[in-house]
Amino acid sequence: MIQRFCFVLCLLGTLSSYCQANTEVYLFDLDMDTKGAPLSNPKNISNNHGYDNQPSFWDDNTVLFSSTREGQTDILRFNINQGSTSSWVTNTPTGSEYSPVRIPGKDNISAIRLDLDGLQRLYEYDIHSGESEPISDLKIGYHVWYNDHILVSTVLVADRMDLAVIDLDTGSHHIVHKNVGRSLHKVPGTDLVSFISKGSSKKELWQIKSLDVTDDKIDTILTLVNPVEDMVWLPNGALLIPNDNRISLYNPKVGDTKDFQFFDKEQVFKISRLAVNPSGTRLALVTEISPKEIVQRQVDTFNKRDLDGFVSCYTDDVLAQRFPNDTMYVGKAKMLANYERFYANTKNAKVEVIKRITIENKVIDEEITMVDGRQGHQVALYTIEGGLITSMTFIFPNQETADAESVVQEQLDAYNARDIDGFSDTYADHITLHNFPNQVTGKGKNAIKERYGTFFKNTPNLHCKIKNRMVIGNKVIDEEQVTVNDSVVHAVAIYEVENGKIVKVTFLR
Repeated sequence: MIQRFCFVLCLLGTLSSYCQANTEVYLFDLDMDTKGAPLSNPKNISNNHGYDNQPSFWDDNTVLFSSTREGQTDILRFNINQGSTSSWVTNTPTGSEYSPVRIPGKDNISAIRLDLDGLQRLYEYDIHSGESEPISDLKIGYHVWYNDHILVSTVLVADRMDLAVIDLDTGSHHIVHKNVGRSLHKVPGTDLVSFISKGSSKKELWQIKSLDVTDDKIDTILTLVNPVEDMVWLPNGALLIPNDNRISLYNPKVGDTKDFQFFDKEQVFKISRLAVNPSGTRLALVTEISPKEIVQRQVDTFNKRDLDGFVSCYTDDVLAQRFPNDTMYVGKAKMLANYERFYANTKNAKVEVIKRITIENKVIDEEITMVDGRQGHQVALYTIEGGLITSMTFIFPNQETADAESVVQEQLDAYNARDIDGFSDTYADHITLHNFPNQVTGKGKNAIKERYGTFFKNTPNLHCKIKNRMVIGNKVIDEEQVTVNDSVVHAVAIYEVENGKIVKVTFLR
């Protein structure tokens, strides 16, 4: 029971910078005058397995964004008022395009092209024909147009991005600030450009700053409590700042921050980009797909024997292991070879998920397998980053123990009764506590008894409710909702039972 113990115990601008996370672009109606939630009518306008990112508005009714198809990333145009239709602006087999932005005074866009040979430059594209020509030979990461010939952009310097002002008429550029983020915007109602300063050291707080391009003067708008890579301005001069599945609103005029919108993580798991149309009536955001969604996709593609679709759910360096950390293989290439061989040697293979636990970026599935008529039982623990599975850990019923669940239930009942003797008696003398996968955080029954004796006495409002339980062999996996005074915490613990006693507990934090 993780929280029961807790209470007492890609460089941007380089070839590898555009990490191909599994993301989607959502479009919302935006109403700042409503008394309810300001964002409504969500629509997934990318609806594509793979990388969909970096939206910007061509006008009030048209969204541009980068989208991956057939191994390359091109610019897609979504037309809101034309039946919600999409059309491709670019088709570049020799490279990929990112960060599309409308060029002031033209019916053209600018975008970063990353060629297969590693060359990275800013190009201008005709919005109708897709024809292109290079704008600058500088290695630009992100950019915003100050006017029709001056760019404010990030450029790669050593292992960081610096902020540069580029004058296309004179062909000159100069650095105005070191170590900045990717979010560059014109500040509404001013001639300023905002950017995120990451400071000169890891201990320094990030700040949203403004740049006066005419004299390179820089001022601080807001010091960020938590570092964020993205933000966006509303037409009224307020700032929207995302943090995982929520958005905050900061009003520079009065200096206050308040909640703007909170999303269910099943829909919006982690926001990475925001864009608002010129009239402030629509908002586009980019979110990683939820861990539950990518895990379900790999189950579905496995059952369909869609090998390409199956391996596309994993990162290139995916780790497969037996619980807790016994490596089976590493890498998508090895995975592909293993499953090619598996499909070649089986006629029928299917996985049925009978129970599922989701906690933050981890999904735990209890599964029944059927392989050519043979039934199996296993638990798979998936870790997800960037909308892709980075590791999967299998738990098999290698050691059958008839009393595993009853011992763990006895421990739970004693915990809720704050019965320290009954609670500690369910543990073996050599009990060990771990953080997943196998970091030791505590040892010994006497230590547990000492800690919990004081904890039980000082916590009158204490209760643990089991939301989900899986039993496999000698292991019991509990999804718990723990109430400690006025706090409620969601947690997962994996118990291992031997000879009628709990010998090991592994927590997922």
